[in-house]
Amino acid sequence: MNKKSMAVYPGSYDPLTNGHIDIIQRGLKLFDKIIVAVLKNPDKTYLFDLDERCHMLREAFPDPARIEVDHFEGLLVDFVKRRDVTTIVRGLRAISDFEIEFQMALMNRKIEPRIETIFLVPSESYSFLSSKLVKEIYMLGGEVGSMVPDVVDRMLKEKFRRRP
Repeated sequence: MNKKSMAVYPGSYDPLTNGHIDIIQRGLKLFDKIIVAVLKNPDKTYLFDLDERCHMLREAFPDPARIEVDHFEGLLVDFVKRRDVTTIVRGLRAISDFEIEFQMALMNRKIEPRIETIFLVPSESYSFLSSKLVKEIYMLGGEVGSMVPDVVDRMLKEKFRRRP
């Protein structure tokens, strides 16, 4: 029986951006299935809670045949092993990302030598894009519709309408 090739693409996705989508689509050229793993870090403050972040991803990728949304807390390598996957996908936007991502990849390999990390480079049009910048632009009154999927734009508008 032919085993499907799978990879895990971890992140906080707070919020999901078109850059994340670009990396997922690039990953699907290499793997049969991508598990998008949403990090739940109890020590971190998020704009969107875990359920909202998972909802954004599931609405952006409604067909779970090739893209599955899951969440984890704790060590990424433990999640990857539990899911019986051996490859982690990470996006690199700039040289500044490389040092941090390289260090994490080496540490993950030290903890679990069977796990490999593959770095994908986004389209040039997304090389500047980050969740942090999207939040800052939106909170300062800027338009982010071209940087995020429709579901994220809608949820940003809903969230900030509720705030006093």
